[in-house]
Amino acid sequence: MIHSINPATEALVQNFEPHTPQQVELALAGVSAAQKKWAKLTLQERTPLLRKVAALLRERKAQYGALITLEMGKPVVEAEGEVEKCAWNCEFYADNADKYLGDEIVASSASLSKVVYDPLGIVLAVMPWNYPFWQVMRFAAPALAAGNGVVLKHANNVPQCALAIEQLFRDAGAPEGLFATLLVEASEVKGLIEDRRISAVTLTGSTPVGKLVAAQAGAVLKKQVLELGGSDAFIVLADADLELAAKAGVKARFQNVGQSCISAKRFIVVESVADKFTELFCKHAAELKVGHPMERDVTIGPMARANLRAELHAQVEKSVAQGAKLLMGGKFVDGPGFFYEPTILDNVTSEMAAGCEETFGPAAAIMRVKNTEEAIALANSLDYGLGAGLWTQNTEEGERLAHRIEAGAVFINGLVASDPRYPFGGIKQSGYGRELGAHGAREFTNIKTVWIGPAK
Repeated sequence: MIHSINPATEALVQNFEPHTPQQVELALAGVSAAQKKWAKLTLQERTPLLRKVAALLRERKAQYGALITLEMGKPVVEAEGEVEKCAWNCEFYADNADKYLGDEIVASSASLSKVVYDPLGIVLAVMPWNYPFWQVMRFAAPALAAGNGVVLKHANNVPQCALAIEQLFRDAGAPEGLFATLLVEASEVKGLIEDRRISAVTLTGSTPVGKLVAAQAGAVLKKQVLELGGSDAFIVLADADLELAAKAGVKARFQNVGQSCISAKRFIVVESVADKFTELFCKHAAELKVGHPMERDVTIGPMARANLRAELHAQVEKSVAQGAKLLMGGKFVDGPGFFYEPTILDNVTSEMAAGCEETFGPAAAIMRVKNTEEAIALANSLDYGLGAGLWTQNTEEGERLAHRIEAGAVFINGLVASDPRYPFGGIKQSGYGRELGAHGAREFTNIKTVWIGPAK
């Protein structure tokens, strides 16, 4: 049984029977048939679907925002922002599909030679709960524009979101079956990957799950894009604007209740400014409001599941036992719901749980270093490499340092974020492949050379 549970109250919202093997087969057959027809359309015939999806997302923003909050607990204002971002993403790819996916003429000795971007077929998307609409839409918009079909296996704690997304595409006029949601257990993913109709896999999730999916897809030689865990560094150099950095740092760590792969997790601060930064950071963190996520002034809702809260609390307690200093938080909030106090740990080292593990929730680790060189070395010391923030008023030096930081994205004096205009993804144990931008648009295409003779 698949359960939808309200993390703010711990109440069961609805139970869902997993799809039977017969229902799965019917869905796969439907996507296969629909995708073959969809692929024969031109880009100009496919992109109006994205514009209609964007319009419906905006029309239903309050409805979808409330649904996101109901199932995974983020503050409703953030949930509505997620829906708006999905709409922007769809419009962006509708506007730029010709540029990213259109034929590219290549000068050669042939009478005509070009690169074309043909669809791969059906993409299986194994998606997480933390951004239940955005994670799906950021891959689906370009994949569909390219002519692919989509099978969505969403996280099982957001089944209503998963079904709502399927219905959204149906309401927008997508060919029947082109986008299919499957309510199945994680153990069924291997069989889906091995199905001959699935051409590629995209996964956003933890590093251990990414390794498993990569092995399963690799065994049948199917393309994968993996966006996995992270322990992003937020580096504060001696010349940083500390007020700006501290205020941004609170948002970077605590937005989405800290449940994001690209949340800042390790605050690596040069010791000459560490005391002042920590003071400002704690001051702004104290301004966060914990409460029911449907209240529009609440900035910290519940964590998504009880086990996630328990895991975070264990990491905090272990770090304190290892010598970290607890500056604020570190406790469950009394009452119903999976609430956890905004937590700040100081004097964290790379041997402590909060300094070497991914902390997926509202807990920040402040790590003090002597100088810039130590800061870069510490930022690169983990096996993760998703995003990183760098705070300095010497932007020329910041740009030089960015080349030395081992991450898929480095944001100087700003929040690390995913954005349809540029590629997003990680290196090392944070995965491979890219979503978004031109690079993401082409991940699920056959990049094909077409050469026409006789040669000139």
